[in-house]
Amino acid sequence: MPDERRDRFPEPARPEPEVEEAFGRLVAEGAVRLARPWPSLVVTGLLGGVDVGTGVLAYLLVARVTGEPLLAGAAFSIGFAALLLARSELFTENFLVPVTAVAARHGRPRALLRLWSVALAGNLAGGWLVAWLITRGYPELRETAISTAAHYARLGVNLRSFALAVLAGMVITLMTRMQYATESLGVRLVAALLFGALLAAGQLFHSVLDSIFMFAALTAGRAPFGYLDWLGALAWSVFGNIVGGVGLVAFLRMPRVTHRLARERARHR
Repeated sequence: MPDERRDRFPEPARPEPEVEEAFGRLVAEGAVRLARPWPSLVVTGLLGGVDVGTGVLAYLLVARVTGEPLLAGAAFSIGFAALLLARSELFTENFLVPVTAVAARHGRPRALLRLWSVALAGNLAGGWLVAWLITRGYPELRETAISTAAHYARLGVNLRSFALAVLAGMVITLMTRMQYATESLGVRLVAALLFGALLAAGQLFHSVLDSIFMFAALTAGRAPFGYLDWLGALAWSVFGNIVGGVGLVAFLRMPRVTHRLARERARHR
C-alpha cells in the first residue's frame, strides 16, 4: 500500500522546500493541539476570548474618539498580537493547523470537533467577561458598543452576511498559513497586525469578534437585539467561517503537498 501511494503521488520534480517545511510545522503543531487535555483546552480557549476582548476595548476607545473604523480596526489588532505572543487560541485559528494534522492522520476527526467546540465555547465565555468589564468600567463606551454591534445584528441570515463570514474565515486562515510559513516571530507579528486590522476595519462577519461586540452591547443595556438574535448570528457566522477557512484555504492548499500527505497517512494507518 505505501508503494501504491508513492506511485499515485510521486515526489515533485522541483520540490518547494518552504511549502514542505510549513507543512511539517502545521502537522506537528496540529497534533499537539488535538492531543491537549481538557483543562488545557478550556484555559487556552478562555484566554483567547480575553485577548480578543482586549482588542475590542482598543477598537471601542478609538472608535469613540475618532469615529473612524479604519483607525479603530488598526487599534483592534492589539488583540491579535496578544493571541500570538501569549500563545492563546482563537476558534478560527484551528481551521488550518489541526485540519492539516487530521488530513495527515495525526489525529482523529472527533478530536478536531472537540477542539473546535471547546475553543469556541472558551472564546465566547472569556469574551463575554471582558465585554461586561468594558461596559462596567467605561460607561462612556456603551453607546459606541451598541452602534458597533447593531451592524452585525442587522446583517441577518442572507447571502451578504454569508459572504462576509466566508471572507472572515478565509482572512484568518490565510493569516495562520502565512505565520506558519516562517519561524520569524517578527514576521508572524506583522501578519497578525495586518490581518487583525483587516478583520475589524472591514467589519467582516467573524463568529468570536462579532459576538464580543454584541456582548458589549447586550451588557450595556438598551441593545436593539437580544441573546436569541446573537445566537442566530453566531450559528450563521460559524458556518460561513468554516466554509471560508477550511474550504477556501486549508483544503485548496493541500494538493501542493499530496506526496507528503500520502507519506504521513501511510505511516499512521
